[in-house]
Amino acid sequence: MRQSLKQGHPEDTMSVKAFKLVPAVERETLMGDKARINVECIECCGKNLYIGTNDCFVYHFLLEEKISAGKITFATTKQLHKYLGFKKAVNELKAASALNRLLVLCDNTITLVNMMNLEPIPTGARIKGAVTFTLNENPVSGDPFCVEVCIISVKRRTIQMFMVYEDKVQIVKEVFTPEQPCAVAVDGHYLCLALTTQYIILNYNTGTSQDLFPYCSDEKRPIVKRIGRQEFLLAGPGGLGMFATVDGISQRAPVHWSENVIGAALCFPYVVALDDEFLTVHSMLDQQLKQTLPFKEGHILQDFEGKVIVATTKDVYILVPLPLEKQIQDLLTSHRVEEALTLAKGARRNIPKEKFQVMYKRILQQAGFIHFAQLQFLEAKELFRSGQLDVRELISLYPFLLPTSSSFIRSHPPLHEYADLNQLTHGDQEKMTKCKRFLMSYLNEVRSTEVANGYKEDIDTALLKLYAEANHESLLDLLVSENFCLLTDSAAWLEKHKKYFALGLLYHYNGQDGAALQLWVKIVNGDIQDSTRSDLYEYIVDFLTFCSDQELVWKYAEWVLQKSEEVGVQIFTKRSEEEQGKNSFNPDDVMNCLNKYPKSLVKYLEHLVLDRKIEKEMYHTYLAVLYLEAVLQLKTVTTDNCVELTETQIKLRSLLQKSDLYRIHFILDKIKGTVLHMERAILYGKLEEHDKALHILVHEIKDFSAAEDYCIWSSENKGLPYRQRLFHMLLSVYLNPGSSDCELVMAAVDLLNNHATEFDAAHVLQLVPDSWSVQLLSPFLTRTMRESLHTKRMTQITLGLAKAENLIYKHDKVKLKGSPIILSDKKLCQVCQSPFCEPAFVRYPNGGMVHTHCAANRLLNPNITHHLSNSSSQT
Repeated sequence: MRQSLKQGHPEDTMSVKAFKLVPAVERETLMGDKARINVECIECCGKNLYIGTNDCFVYHFLLEEKISAGKITFATTKQLHKYLGFKKAVNELKAASALNRLLVLCDNTITLVNMMNLEPIPTGARIKGAVTFTLNENPVSGDPFCVEVCIISVKRRTIQMFMVYEDKVQIVKEVFTPEQPCAVAVDGHYLCLALTTQYIILNYNTGTSQDLFPYCSDEKRPIVKRIGRQEFLLAGPGGLGMFATVDGISQRAPVHWSENVIGAALCFPYVVALDDEFLTVHSMLDQQLKQTLPFKEGHILQDFEGKVIVATTKDVYILVPLPLEKQIQDLLTSHRVEEALTLAKGARRNIPKEKFQVMYKRILQQAGFIHFAQLQFLEAKELFRSGQLDVRELISLYPFLLPTSSSFIRSHPPLHEYADLNQLTHGDQEKMTKCKRFLMSYLNEVRSTEVANGYKEDIDTALLKLYAEANHESLLDLLVSENFCLLTDSAAWLEKHKKYFALGLLYHYNGQDGAALQLWVKIVNGDIQDSTRSDLYEYIVDFLTFCSDQELVWKYAEWVLQKSEEVGVQIFTKRSEEEQGKNSFNPDDVMNCLNKYPKSLVKYLEHLVLDRKIEKEMYHTYLAVLYLEAVLQLKTVTTDNCVELTETQIKLRSLLQKSDLYRIHFILDKIKGTVLHMERAILYGKLEEHDKALHILVHEIKDFSAAEDYCIWSSENKGLPYRQRLFHMLLSVYLNPGSSDCELVMAAVDLLNNHATEFDAAHVLQLVPDSWSVQLLSPFLTRTMRESLHTKRMTQITLGLAKAENLIYKHDKVKLKGSPIILSDKKLCQVCQSPFCEPAFVRYPNGGMVHTHCAANRLLNPNITHHLSNSSSQT
């Protein structure tokens, strides 16, 4: 360590200018022409500076601090000096300002003198036999008019505790130590002692002791210094400054100082150490050496209420600490961020809370920009967040990102040294890209937090510009969600980067749907280029579908229908149920618009008839006619295997079967003379001309399964007799006496066997030819018998259940009738105890009778109510 101090000049390599050495008392002021006078000890109390010399004098100076042009100097004015009358040096001085006393150790005697005139007190009270002494800065007596003094006695291995008053002293405790003590510091009841071979903690009240660590007093001078409540600083082995609490543990890492250290002082957050050549400054926060000051022939280093004084035998100096804020700024300027933050945190206890919070936030912000400039984005982000950075400070580094309307002005003094991102990255495009990616991420995170309050427009506009420039997918997400992008700046930027679809979204968000649609239509038409969405036409259709501006919908209806009839019609068919319920678009107006687009017209009518189920004859008839015309046209140009023909014919038949609103005769007239036999049969069925319908199905198209289906759907929801009548009619057609077609006979047999439950068996047996065998009809007869038996048994069960239920009701009625009740004027109401004046009364199951108005009263006595109704709730 000594070698590194001499050769390496640490003050050059790791300098933190924490202190400045300023002369306080120069030798001419102290000794004049007396060359043999040496400074032996120093005490400072407020502005009073006391110096003890080797010729038994005590000097009193007034110390005045002066600041000129930013520099601190000290002016000392000698007040007086006093000869103590001994021929030995003054060893120690301690001020007790509460008593106006100065304690002076000379020739093993502690004398009490007046602080102002240095005269011994009249009573002559003193403490004899003291080798060295210290004051208890954490006294246990609680008496404000005395000080507690601890001395190392001339008696071997003895420590004595005294109470010193204004004019007297009183010994209170004598403690014996295992070895001869060399140095002592005291805190409350605890003594920290440097013995001959080790340091210990001793509780003089209980006598318990705790060994700390060994050292050799013959090789080096011990240092024992109280640095805070129940904590001491000791000169340990190996050039270590060790911290120890009264419990014998260390809560801080040691500082590394010289092997030859002869003194130490504390000026938080620094420990200052003195050896024969240097003053070294060490941080208590990170234990690093921070500053080295050359200082030869020094032999005294002490701190007095935050003031650090160092002296040679001839001169006295003061180590003036530089303001912590300046130290921190110097560290930040050197990009020593962690040290700056550590020092700032440590300064908390020395700075008022509000001032510290302001200062610390600024330091965090500055540190964040240092990390940002080094592309250490994670560290920068955390510091920006902790420091509650006005994010516009960061945005302002990026040219043109802040809106032109922004009133932002950078912090003064500035948080960093950069004009813009170009200067910070020296024009390196890769670094600029990384910085922009970081800003995108950071703005996206903070835009929904309190950090954005008050300038959300600046943040969202900057974010939009970054997304657009980088062709980032999140641009659309930003625009379709809640945002505060300024329209003028954002629109110009999106147009510059040819983000026309996104520009349309921006217009839409700002209520300019017409401008948005105009842009999007130009993209689809190819007038401008933007490949953001390949399905932009479909997007426009959806947009118009949910657009509440009817005028806008009508304006672009022709355009979307020209592009695609099937898709374009969705602007009318897929509107919300709420809007359809309001009939915002008149169907007649829509159909007038769609007359030029037959496919769209069919889709719209399907929507009205099948989806919305509007029961209006015109719509049903119109849809049936359109289906019919489409089928007839397709039949002229395609084969029966055409998928479109099949699908359209199915739709036509379904509509004719299920709807009862179209004009049947009108459609029938159009079908007559065509090959649409099935459709004609359906229409006859709607007219209740079932014989004609069945004749067509059986004799013209010979579709027996269709004939059976006809009977089923024609009788749907019309009851069993109606259905049986239709099936009997079909059977009669099959068994027409004028027809001997075997195919019809087999169809009749299959009809009976497959639909046995739909026939009246007795009637069927009268119709079938006598030539038919029982075996031929066995399936029909079997199912008919089973159904008949099942029906009979279910009827019997139903009758039995009804009889049982009736019996239960009769029984309940008998029970309720009970015995007769006789009411006379001698009967009293069990509630009010008054006689009955009219025949109306209420009887409870237990036989109690009450007036009707008493029974109706919900505020009956609970006991009576319970008594009257405890059997049952019936009356």
